Amino acid sequence: MSFETAFMRLGGLVNTTTGFTFSSMAKGESLEDTIRVAQGYCDIIVMRHPDVGSAELASRHSTKPVINGGDGPGEHPTQALLDLFTIREEKKRIEGITIAMIGDLKHGRTVHSLTKLLTLYRGITIQLIAPEEVQMQKELIAYLRANGCEVMQSEHLEDCLPTADILYVTRIQKERFSDTEAYDRVNGTYSIDRALIEKYCKSDITIMHPLPRLGELACDIDDHPGAAYFRQAENGTLVRMALFILVLGKENKFV
Repeated sequence: MSFETAFMRLGGLVNTTTGFTFSSMAKGESLEDTIRVAQGYCDIIVMRHPDVGSAELASRHSTKPVINGGDGPGEHPTQALLDLFTIREEKKRIEGITIAMIGDLKHGRTVHSLTKLLTLYRGITIQLIAPEEVQMQKELIAYLRANGCEVMQSEHLEDCLPTADILYVTRIQKERFSDTEAYDRVNGTYSIDRALIEKYCKSDITIMHPLPRLGELACDIDDHPGAAYFRQAENGTLVRMALFILVLGKENKFV
């Protein structure tokens, strides 16, 4: 809905297809052929796909711009852009922030993309709070450190909450687990509520979440001044409008 709303607010028309049940792909059509056909119907393609690298593959077979709307547990670059915009709007700065990322950091494509984007700024401290089974990949942590970020890891919320400027909470992603027992072991590890925020966090804490949320973020936080996750979601439309304008080269028309 965010991508569609953004494009329609710019005056564009949207063709949408979701799921595979009755699609050509369900009949065995390759992603490459699907893209070759779809590009004939549009000026730009936004694609969300369960396989890592799918958007990159699509872009190699399309003459039209392809925007990655999320490729499985890989990346979510437009979410990273709206997250960065939200941080700037909420904190009035990006450089020098300490951000605590909590939850499924192994499968969470939003944290993969956001942390990489944060390496473009100075003085960033990233606190990775997760059970070992869903901790961020070692290769990505090494990349963050090599590019100037201070990174700490822990399984305990109390290690990060008092010093964090931003809490970036994520859900444990059940759909990424092939082993039900493994999911059950980590699900429910963290449950952040109003009492926890008021006991441990800074008074000007900003709380973000890429949504949807489950039990990891209680509803009693919703009226907290620092609860930014619904503002964050709304920012997605603005950022994607800007992205469409830039990708299609329409700055002179809208700016």
